[in-house]
Amino acid sequence: MNPHEALEEIATLLERERASRYKSKAFRAAADAIAGLSHEELRDAASLRRRKGIGDSTFAVIEEALAGGVPSYLSDLRERAGGERASALRKLLRGDLHSHSEWSDGLTSIELMAAAGRALGHEYQALTDHSPRLRVANGLSPERLRAQRELVAAESGDGFTLLWGIEVDILEDGGLDQEPELLDELDIVVASAHSKLRMERRPMTRRLVAAVSDPRVDVLGHVTGRLVEGSRGTRPPSTFDAKPVFEACAAHGVAVEINSRPERQDPPDELMTLALELGCLFSIDSDAHAPGQLSLIDYGAERAERLGVPAERIVTTWSLARLREWTATRRVG
Repeated sequence: MNPHEALEEIATLLERERASRYKSKAFRAAADAIAGLSHEELRDAASLRRRKGIGDSTFAVIEEALAGGVPSYLSDLRERAGGERASALRKLLRGDLHSHSEWSDGLTSIELMAAAGRALGHEYQALTDHSPRLRVANGLSPERLRAQRELVAAESGDGFTLLWGIEVDILEDGGLDQEPELLDELDIVVASAHSKLRMERRPMTRRLVAAVSDPRVDVLGHVTGRLVEGSRGTRPPSTFDAKPVFEACAAHGVAVEINSRPERQDPPDELMTLALELGCLFSIDSDAHAPGQLSLIDYGAERAERLGVPAERIVTTWSLARLREWTATRRVG
């Protein structure tokens, strides 16, 4: 097996299962360390062990791959992954409107995130790093966000478009944590609450309604903020009146995000059903913070299919042209 491909696949599978970021980064660093080496250089064990980025685990993977077999570490990860989660809806998804890079709290470069989206066969993917107030996630100032623009544009081509976007923090009064004029320039705006998640019901309801009533918002991200599993522990959902929030989404054409991360499963089934009944649009997104997490959208597709969400109501099944028409109409409307 090609050692470089083995290391990259291990990193991708570690990212998908949300393992320690240090593990996945170590395997990506090892893959970078051997990129371009000849077969003879890879066979020089002494020299390879001295190369920066190669540790005991990654060296063992290289040795097993060179021996002609699938490295045992990779075999174990493949077995744990269990293959792709099948759903008819997954095959209809054309893109993903929520992903992060190392510019905020993601693990890898914009280039690697775009390459992974292209490899999945996506027509489009939105880069949506965090906004300034979320300092713990290295949120982007207006200047840093503008600096992404050319880098994002450079990743488009060959049938794939990387969209310039943001996951903007919803402030306590429902305002948005970024310059309005800059939000107007972006391709995609995902609005999410990340702080004061334990607000009382009425002010939290007003907060969310105000946010989705802003014509710059395209997607309401992980609406309850809950965590149901994973290394970060669990967190209860925010308390708010879902009916007026989803009625506002439907009235303003804002898509309710079906966040595909297994630790979020947000919105819960009963709220997704309510949003469906109230006429909302939806966006099935990965909320990926690493290349291997982009494939998590198969979890969201599986949930949406189980709950009977029609494909035509899911904006990430739309073509890029239709998606751009939707956002443009909302910006002026």
